[in-house]
Amino acid sequence: LPKPYRMTSSPSDLVASRIDGAVLTITMQSAATGNALNLAMTSALADALERVNAHEEVRCVVLCASGKNFCTGGNVNDMRDGTDLMAGSTTQVRERLLKSLHRITHAVHGIEVPVIAAVNGLAIGAGFDLSLMCDVRLCSEDARFSESFLRLGLVSGIGGAWFLTRLVGLSKAMELTLTSEFIDAQAALRLGVVSQVFGAGQLQAEARKLAERIAMNPPHGMRMAKRLVRDASQSTLSGALEQAASMQAILLCGDEHKNAVRGFLANARGTR
Repeated sequence: LPKPYRMTSSPSDLVASRIDGAVLTITMQSAATGNALNLAMTSALADALERVNAHEEVRCVVLCASGKNFCTGGNVNDMRDGTDLMAGSTTQVRERLLKSLHRITHAVHGIEVPVIAAVNGLAIGAGFDLSLMCDVRLCSEDARFSESFLRLGLVSGIGGAWFLTRLVGLSKAMELTLTSEFIDAQAALRLGVVSQVFGAGQLQAEARKLAERIAMNPPHGMRMAKRLVRDASQSTLSGALEQAASMQAILLCGDEHKNAVRGFLANARGTR
C-alpha cells in the first residue's frame, strides 16, 4: 500500500509542499510563467523552504516544478517595465532583493537535510542558481542550463557566482558566466552540474527513489554528514579534521549509531 501523505500547509497557487513518509516534495507550479521568480513566487517558495526544518520527520527534500520548465529566472517583462522586483530606486531594488530573493538562498542553504533538485526543461538565470543551491541535482534529457544574466546586462543577484564556482571551478564558472551559453543535460553531466540524467517521464520517479534511499539513513548522522561535506570545500584540512572528530565523537556515543551497528550485524548474520 502507498504511504500516507499530508500537505505541510494549505498549498498556495504557486508552490505546493507535500510530505510522503520521510520525503518532502516542494513543487513550483506556475507553469504559465515558466515558474519565474517574481515577488509572489519568491515569497511562496521562500515560505515553503523556511518551514522545512520544523518537520522533524523529514529526512530528504525534493525541489521540482510543474510544466515544461524548472525555472526561467526573473520576469523579463517586469525588467522592461520596472515593476515587481524591479520597481523603484536603486536602494529600493537592492533592499527588495535582499529581503525576497535572498530569503530563498538562505533558506535552501540552511536546510539541515539533503535537498535534491529535479530539473526539467529550462533552468536559466536565477533558476539555474536555484538548482545550484541544492545538494544534488538530477535532470531530464530535455534540461538546459544557462547563467544567462549578461545577456540582459546583469549579474547573478541570488548567489550564482558563489555556488557555480565551487561546483565547476573558477575557469569554467567564468566561461559560463561571461558567455551566457546554454549547456544541455549531457554537458551538465560531464561538468558535474548534475549527477544523473533521466528520460523526461522518469525524472520525478527517479528523484523520489533517490530521496527515499537517502531518507533511510540515521537522521542525525545524515545531517552531520551533509554539513561535513559542504563545509569541507571552505575549510582547511586541520579544520575539517577537527570538525570530523567532534561529529564522530558525538555520533559514536549516541544511540543512533549503536542501533545502526546492531542492525548491520543482524543483517550480516542473516546473509551467511
